[in-house]
Amino acid sequence: MNKIVREHYPVENLPADLREGLGNGGTVRVVIEIDDAKSEAAPKQRTVKDTLARLEKLRQARAPDSDMTEAVTRIRTLRDEWEAE
Repeated sequence: MNKIVREHYPVENLPADLREGLGNGGTVRVVIEIDDAKSEAAPKQRTVKDTLARLEKLRQARAPDSDMTEAVTRIRTLRDEWEAE
């Protein structure tokens, strides 16, 4: 359960609807909790078709794989930069 607690919170900083009946100049203890019904809701289940479509979309958005010679060239360039310093 997510919970936020603020001790000695100034009444003036509260929204108007929460200040009603509290008076001015005092402090309060504020506790905020997420409703259990919402926080324990089951995650949305995807169908196999939706999952495969999402994976395909991610695969297509990837940068293309480089071939071995391109990878070796990039590594050698980086190595040479470090050796030059």
